[in-house]
Amino acid sequence: MAAELYDAVSKGDITKFQKLVAQDPYLVESASFACSRNVLHIATMRGQTAMVEEVLNMNPWLSRSLDSQQSSPLHIAAAQGRFEISRKLLSVAPETRWWRDCRDMNPVHIAAVNGHVEILGHLLEESLLPAMERVGRGQTVLHLCVKHGQLTTLQFLVDKLWELVEAVDEDGETLLHLAVRSTQLEILKYLVESKKIRSKPNSMGITPLQILNRSPPGTAHYSEMGRIIDTWFAPVVHYREVLPKMNDAVMVVAVLIATMAFQNAVNPPGGVWQDDASSHKAGDAVIAYTHPAIYKSLLKTNDMAFFSSLLIIFFITSGMTSKSIYALGSAIFCMLVSVTAIALSYKASVEATTPGTKLPVAGRIVAGIGLLLFLQIFYRIAISIFYYVREKRRIRRQELLLILHPYASSIVYDRLLIVHYFQVFYSRVNCP
Repeated sequence: MAAELYDAVSKGDITKFQKLVAQDPYLVESASFACSRNVLHIATMRGQTAMVEEVLNMNPWLSRSLDSQQSSPLHIAAAQGRFEISRKLLSVAPETRWWRDCRDMNPVHIAAVNGHVEILGHLLEESLLPAMERVGRGQTVLHLCVKHGQLTTLQFLVDKLWELVEAVDEDGETLLHLAVRSTQLEILKYLVESKKIRSKPNSMGITPLQILNRSPPGTAHYSEMGRIIDTWFAPVVHYREVLPKMNDAVMVVAVLIATMAFQNAVNPPGGVWQDDASSHKAGDAVIAYTHPAIYKSLLKTNDMAFFSSLLIIFFITSGMTSKSIYALGSAIFCMLVSVTAIALSYKASVEATTPGTKLPVAGRIVAGIGLLLFLQIFYRIAISIFYYVREKRRIRRQELLLILHPYASSIVYDRLLIVHYFQVFYSRVNCP
């Protein structure tokens, strides 16, 4: 009789099914087939919608029965894309949308993995919470879509679960990491073009770009994925991620210049008079009497350096530069003013303490800037050589351009391209 029941349910023969049930009213509840499945599991697997409805009318509790893999009939319907059956099962046992099978997946996860968007929409009509549940290793339903190459379900879920787009698993890996690892070119294009996710390293400090670089060159879509990441890798970094680190650098420069300017004021070049006389008083600056014109220039430039540095310190300590790119830009402008003023102050000091010396302002400044740029370029070439030896790969043109020309791109609205590349290359050099 069990074999006849299995045959009737598989073929959707309701007449035969009702005849068998009439002979044994307990047959539906007691019948068990392979993998501990009941008649509702079998009817769902075979896609027999009418038979599912008939069984639910007889015994709706069978919709809550689990097989040996901890799968309910709703799990099977979600896996096979049986929309009408899943709708009937959900109306009888809505709580089964939360239940997890032996792989720790609920029906929402299973529908997403198999690309059944229509069933996903129905499962999430009342609540999005089942889709917020994480599976093994802390992966979200979006991670599952990427791993299994389900672009359509990923697009559907991203619009609903925007807060999960940048979620990471237990390894700190984002959707981008998984897209590169599994060579999902179309998904990578979608993630890049949608601009809904930022590139960041995983818990081991590895970025999606590094994952691609360590892949064999013969990997499918290697060159195309490299082109996509190359054109997008830096701009996705938001300025709020790098503002605190830039604040630290600017603060160090501001405090240093303020200290230099203060020291220059209390201890002017040439020293101070030690005695009182008709022409001067003890404690007066000697330069004020011997070179009054130069001393006035020294005072102006020194004051400009000191107060512009104080303004920078105010910007940073007030927290304005950590929140606004414009405040940080103002602080950087003040830093340039302060650096220029302290250079002019140095010029005036040298001219006052070294008789017969007349320093050309423009020439000294240009020479100093040229020396700094040369040292920076030399240092970045050394970094690029070290990186090449370490990573055993060719440096891409965009990376080399940003290494050799650190000021080619600075602040572009809400993006700080070059700062991000500094962080990338410095981290590669400093990593163990």
